[in-house]
Amino acid sequence: MIYLETPKKFRGLVDQARQVAQEIFRPNSRRYDLAEHEYPKELDMLGALLDGMNASGVGGAGAAGVRRDRDQGDGNRNGGNLSTALGTMELCWGDVGFLLSMPRQGLGNAAIASVASEEQLARFADSWAAMAITEPHCGSDSAAIRTTARLDGDHYVLNGDKIFVTAGDRAELVVVWATLDRNAGRAAIKSFVVEKGTPGFDLVRLEHKLGIRASDTAQFALRDCRVPKENLLGDPTVNVEKGFAGVMQTFDNTRPLVAAMAVGLARACLEETQRLLKNAGVVVDYDRPAIVQSAAAAELLKLEADYEAAWLLTLQAAWMADNRKPNSLQASQAKAKAGRACVDIALKCVELCGSLGYGESELLEKWARDAKILDIFEGTQQIQLLIIARRLLGKSSAELK
Repeated sequence: MIYLETPKKFRGLVDQARQVAQEIFRPNSRRYDLAEHEYPKELDMLGALLDGMNASGVGGAGAAGVRRDRDQGDGNRNGGNLSTALGTMELCWGDVGFLLSMPRQGLGNAAIASVASEEQLARFADSWAAMAITEPHCGSDSAAIRTTARLDGDHYVLNGDKIFVTAGDRAELVVVWATLDRNAGRAAIKSFVVEKGTPGFDLVRLEHKLGIRASDTAQFALRDCRVPKENLLGDPTVNVEKGFAGVMQTFDNTRPLVAAMAVGLARACLEETQRLLKNAGVVVDYDRPAIVQSAAAAELLKLEADYEAAWLLTLQAAWMADNRKPNSLQASQAKAKAGRACVDIALKCVELCGSLGYGESELLEKWARDAKILDIFEGTQQIQLLIIARRLLGKSSAELK
């Protein structure tokens, strides 16, 4: 059974994450929004702090991936997935771009944690890993990947192009998705850890973006890039029966994390809007029906209900991962709901606050820009709804497109 209070053993971690958001992320948020591509040096200290927390077994405050526990006893377990989600919510209350820029806390780390062998986990333990999936000709359809990986002796030779790689320039490793055989379909898609500086792996450009400007977003070209075969994550065989399940397991871990980012940002918007409305004389009365209150108060109550739904779905997906329950459906539900709710809440909060919401004197306009990416990366809203429909109807990807 899932309990909705923050577990006692995670309260210290959540408090620490909240302090980081209040003292470091939020005060510097506007600065690095205006100075796009400038690395937030304040995060180096946090990276060292998180390394110490992970070494002591505390961990969980950043965006790094967590591994599903293999030895599971009876009863309820609150583990790394839930603690990471709770910490992520707090940090994204401060700034989403900062979270995505934290050293050794990249989405590629979640991919490694999900499917790497014990030897690979040890080898890449202290590295910062980005994740490269999207290509110029295929957006949300990961199965349409054209980047190829050909085995040549003790190396795989990778060729292709990758775009929209979060923290791609700053990370030390990039987890690249490529296909071993284009004719074999989804089953041939594998993930490879490519180290920065590898010949044939070149940075093409950094993107200028609508939001999360504190985080860099890169494009890479792979031209006869030779990667040791030991850097392939998971099973190297092409198993048509298993299909896409191996690499897609990554999303079961990362989608609840992105949902947690959206939940944290949505809460920031709601709290700031409530403060600004209160200063303007609009007070929400939680003991009275919305219909007898002002239009602004009624709208805020509606937005808060949307936020609560996203929060609950996110906790459910993370808790299921900790308790070794299949959570592909719940991960997509959490990502779909939280991503859409975050965008709707941010835009409506800007509207409710009028000129204060639209101007740079407050952070609401920045949060509205940051929110959109949370409805896009790790699978767009439309892709999540398609996955949910397939799961609920028992349809394959070939049957329901």
